[in-house]
Amino acid sequence: MSSGWTVFITVFTLANIAGVTWLLWWMRRRRGEPTGAEVETTGHVWDDDLRELNNPLPRWWLGLFLITVIFGLVYLALYPGLGNFGGLLGWSQIDQYRRQSEQAEAVIARTLAPFESRSVTELVEDPAARHIGRKLYLNNCATCHGSDARGAPGFPNLADDDWLWGGTPEIVYETIANGRTGVMMGWRQVLGDSGVEDVLAYVLSLSGRKVPAGDPALGARKFQELCAACHGQDGRGNPQLGAPNLTDDVWLHGGSVAAIRKTIADGRQGEMPAHLERLGELRVKLLAAYVLGLGTEAGAEARTAAHVGTSR
Repeated sequence: MSSGWTVFITVFTLANIAGVTWLLWWMRRRRGEPTGAEVETTGHVWDDDLRELNNPLPRWWLGLFLITVIFGLVYLALYPGLGNFGGLLGWSQIDQYRRQSEQAEAVIARTLAPFESRSVTELVEDPAARHIGRKLYLNNCATCHGSDARGAPGFPNLADDDWLWGGTPEIVYETIANGRTGVMMGWRQVLGDSGVEDVLAYVLSLSGRKVPAGDPALGARKFQELCAACHGQDGRGNPQLGAPNLTDDVWLHGGSVAAIRKTIADGRQGEMPAHLERLGELRVKLLAAYVLGLGTEAGAEARTAAHVGTSR
């Protein structure tokens, strides 16, 4: 703030306080005392005979106002409020925020200290670690992946056992720490509309689905020429490239015919931001443990359901 504005704010503020103080002091005088049969009123009359007297404020009320003025002057002397004048105490909201942040970080550090030397694999088995990981997830990841971690179109479901880039503890940690960028180029200009329909028919056939248009046989040949380099000859994907498995029923950008057609024709691009610099190594490990625990639970539930179905 410039010195000119500082002077203006200071003079304007103090002048207003002085004006209010003078008004209160002037109103301390008693007016409206009877002089013979005359009583001073404001001139307002209701119901023919109800008049409003012009009396000063009660002394106790006036005293409260004066105390408020004194409090305001003391506050302006101790704390910022007059332009660039920082107050006699030297307080600032930035310093207070820094101190409170340091105190909070100290408490968090004590809470997280027992997990410092443990690996992601060990943290997955610890309910307390995963509980903290869930809180970190809700604060940092739920906006994209959902509060239940089941994702949305363009954002992977973290509650199943399907991993685009691999599901080992090391890889999941790497994904959270350094982020990922996935690019699927569009093939409309290369394939043409009919070629897109052929590849669409073949891709859907990999997961046992059919569409009325397109030739799966022609689509298979085009797939081997253009798509197999990333998705593999059998369409089962490549975790090193983040290329999804096309033989299951998991679709990152939506599994409807229209959504898959758009993916083939126009391509897709997605980015998972890096979190290591912002959260630190320990918090990233706890996040990885929580996410891995979700996949482990989903896999266990699926295996249990399959076993029950077989036993029946």
